[in-house]
Parts: sequence; structure tokens; C-alpha cells
Amino acid sequence: MKRFFDWREPILAIQFLTRIPTPQIHDFEPSLLAKSVGWFPAVGLVISALLLGIVYACALLDPWLAAILGLAFWTWITGGLHLDGLADMSDGLGAAHRDPARFLAVLKDPHLGSFGVLSLIIQCLIKLVLLMLIVKQQQWAALLLIPAWARSGVFIWQTLPALAPGMAEQFAWKNSRNAALCWWSTLLTASAYLSPVLLIAPLVLVAYRQWLKAKIGGVTGDCLGAGIEISESGLLLIAVVGTGIIAAIHS
Repeated sequence: MKRFFDWREPILAIQFLTRIPTPQIHDFEPSLLAKSVGWFPAVGLVISALLLGIVYACALLDPWLAAILGLAFWTWITGGLHLDGLADMSDGLGAAHRDPARFLAVLKDPHLGSFGVLSLIIQCLIKLVLLMLIVKQQQWAALLLIPAWARSGVFIWQTLPALAPGMAEQFAWKNSRNAALCWWSTLLTASAYLSPVLLIAPLVLVAYRQWLKAKIGGVTGDCLGAGIEISESGLLLIAVVGTGIIAAIHS
């Protein structure tokens, strides 16, 4: 008998994307991982709600304190999963020189190279500064929506060919078109009411997909994680700059 709602899917999404304690799944099936993708934006909202609570409370004392503790919490709750993907992808791109075989070989290397280290440093600095500016502008709605927007990108990034067996291939087992349409409609509506500058978010997600297609011709699990990090930073930047431009026009 087919289940109308399988509670294992959201639980697995939380387990995969965060360090949040969850009930243990005893009857795990590999196909559940693909089905759990539909819950990724919801997990993003859980992460952002907790993040917002910490940042908002610390912002009462100092914007930089809020940004530093917010970034620390953001990294901890995700277990550095997406940062790891960004570092691996950066190492691969730095050594590949448009050679897909070399790119995949570097991805499999457990050691972190100079390109990976630099990408981690730059990414953390970018997020730190942008978080501080988000706090100063009091863009709480944007901070709430951005992690969900970033994780919704997996819906379209996974449509690229998987370059090797792994997470990207498993996510592609199931078509998430209905979940994508539902979540993007929800996030667009919420953005229109709460943070209009984020209406550009789908273009950011599509742009990353097109970049992956042109640069490496497909996707890996590391590319998916890197995409979440890149999208979060990009949307934070758009929120900060967009709000600044709007404020300048009104003044």
C-alpha cells in the first residue's frame, strides 16, 4: 500500500543537511534520499529560523557580534557540508584545466589544496561581512528566506548529467518537478511580500546551473553543495545591494 505521507523523507532531509537530532530511520531505502530532496527548502527554513533567532538576539548588542556568532552557528548546524563541497569543487576546477577526468580525480582526493583553502577563506569572509550588513539593514525576512531559496536550487541543478556515481546521481533518481514548482511558487510569493529584492533568486539559481553546464558539463554532489554556498552568498549580496539602492532612490 502506497503511503500518502512518508515521515522518513523530511527526517532524512534534516539528517543529511544538518546536525539537528532526529529519530533514527531503521528501514532506510536508497530511493528515500532522492525523495527527500523535496524537503530541502523546508530544512532551509528550519536552519534560517534558528539562525535568525541567534542573529536577532546578538544584534541587540553589536552587528559584528551577531555576524560572527551567526556565521559560526550557520557553519555548525550544516556540519560544514556545503563548505566542503565548495572547497572540493574549487580544488577540482583549479587543477582540471577543462579536463573532466582530472576534475573528478581531484574531487576524490581527501586532501585539501590551496584553491580549496582560499575558497573557504573568501566564502567565510564574504558571508561574515554580508551578515553584518544584513543586520545593520535589519533585513530579517531576507535572512529567513535565503537558505530556503539556496536549497531549492538542487531541484534544477540535479537535472544536469551526473559526472560520477554518488550523491548527484542518487538525487537524479526521482523527478522533483512538482516539488520545485510548489516551493518556487511559495518562495516567490513570500519574497514579493517580505523581501522583493529576492524575486531575482530564480535567475541566480539558473545562472549557476548554466555555469556548471558550460564549465564541466554536468554535476556532482560537491557541485550541489558548492551551489548552496554560492547561492547563499549571492542572495545575501543582492539583498544588501538591492536594499541600499532602493534606500538611495527614496532619499
